[in-house]
Amino acid sequence: MSRLSKKSPSLCTDLPLDNADICKKLDLLRQLLRSCFGPTGRLKQVHNNIGGHVVTTSTSSVLLPAISSSQPFINLIKTSILNHVSRFSDCGLFAAILCLSLIEQAKQSGLRGNVAIRVNKHLLGLCTSYLQGEDCGCKVKLDFCSSQSLITLARSVISSKPTCVLTEPETLHISRLAVQAFLLTVPCSSPGIVSLGKIVTVSVEGHGVLNSTVFPGVLLDMPDVFTIDKVENLPSDALRMVLFSASLAGDLSELGDGIIEVHPGVDTDSQILDQLLELGKQVVKDEVKLFVCQKVIHPVLQQYLRGHGIIVIERLGITLMEPLTQLTGAQPVATLHTTIPAKAYGRVRDLRIRTFGSKTMLHLHPPGECAICTMILCHRNETMLSELKVVCQKTEHVLRLTLREPSALLGGGCTETHLAAYIRHKSMNEIPETVSALGCSQTECLLGVEGFCRSLEAVAAALEHDGGSSLMDLTHAHHWSHPADVLTEHMGDSLGSCGCGLVESSPNQKWTYLNSKYPQFSPAPLSEDASVQPRVLDSFTAKLNALQVAVETANLALDVRYLIQDVN
Repeated sequence: MSRLSKKSPSLCTDLPLDNADICKKLDLLRQLLRSCFGPTGRLKQVHNNIGGHVVTTSTSSVLLPAISSSQPFINLIKTSILNHVSRFSDCGLFAAILCLSLIEQAKQSGLRGNVAIRVNKHLLGLCTSYLQGEDCGCKVKLDFCSSQSLITLARSVISSKPTCVLTEPETLHISRLAVQAFLLTVPCSSPGIVSLGKIVTVSVEGHGVLNSTVFPGVLLDMPDVFTIDKVENLPSDALRMVLFSASLAGDLSELGDGIIEVHPGVDTDSQILDQLLELGKQVVKDEVKLFVCQKVIHPVLQQYLRGHGIIVIERLGITLMEPLTQLTGAQPVATLHTTIPAKAYGRVRDLRIRTFGSKTMLHLHPPGECAICTMILCHRNETMLSELKVVCQKTEHVLRLTLREPSALLGGGCTETHLAAYIRHKSMNEIPETVSALGCSQTECLLGVEGFCRSLEAVAAALEHDGGSSLMDLTHAHHWSHPADVLTEHMGDSLGSCGCGLVESSPNQKWTYLNSKYPQFSPAPLSEDASVQPRVLDSFTAKLNALQVAVETANLALDVRYLIQDVN
């Protein structure tokens, strides 16, 4: 068949970073993400023209997928950042802002693309070596003998998401719950390879955040209120349970693929129902007290089981199958056409009824030590609750990363400014060697270093959203915020402490505004005072990877020569 319309040639864009439209979109994306950054970041509402759900958020993992763009250059950066977030859960905005700032600085400096790429790659190596070294001045060791540093890390993640709309006591409460839930998923006495447990999250809308809590074990929705008396009358002993992954609705479509032969005059519905009731008789004979199905259970089978004192829960969903299997030791039964083997049965130690608002839930206690727990999250409305659930899942992931690397980086912009000062000082002292290794002029090398350091400082400065100024002290190279309504001559009295909370301001201290000229210096190490602890921490593993992703994505963008789009 011939084509109805002539095929259009592909659209080719030469040197995309010289294209005004692409640069304008990059700048807009940078401003958009910059305005979301940090605890006082501004919220964004995203709505598609053709309808759909309105998204209110400042979280990169929610915001970036909601922003659609027809520009491949923008999508390249988006995809790279989202890939980092999917693996590490944190520092998505940090990576995006740093990446876009590096592109902007390289363009403004007039450096050739290949020179900027080589300098960025060299400086990334310096940053990585310094951050992984023992003498790193912006890294702290996490002490697992005390939960305080873990709570600080969790609180830093949670407080950086303003869409949650939490007060200070609420933020601390959720941070403690997140750490408690995380610790419950770490087995205490598992020999050999340790397998972490699961946190099941249950959302309860319309209640105060301080009503949120954590329970060991699993809580399941129990819509049948008539079984409450049966639960309360059960003995507090190991109870046998069975778990079905197959549908028990009795439909022919649930029997699987293939050809079904039916003889004339045979009532298939009654035959399947008889098969279900045979299953019920075996369960009663085997003294099962809890019958759970991932899908639907036929009403007649439900009535039969309940008539014999068995608690029935249907429509469990696939999400809870794995936690329930780990908790009870049950093996999911995938068919109703064979007898249930003895090894498929699981056990629970105890069953209790828990009520949260309009939700009535069945609390399953494990028969022994088990790394499964349930977090009940409460909030005042759907938007806040949805964001809080996302943030708590990210916090769990960040806490798990500490098991791989028990370290954290100073938060509040202090790591960025400290790194910028370190890189400036290190590069200035090694200019001849660097120029020789990179094959560029001294001027080009200095321009590349300046652009890289200004990009790091731009990330720290992005934490300020209220018209204030961002500064760096010239001793430890920590980040400070100067409120807009305080006079410069009273600056020493108004600064208080740095972004991470480790350094207090003093009359003799000197500061410089970020992204301004200042004499290079080597950041002085902090005094080892155990009584002073940082108030803001960032995930070491997540931020180190975000730094690498930002630089590598910026280098990839700087290296793009053509954009070829098929417009058909």
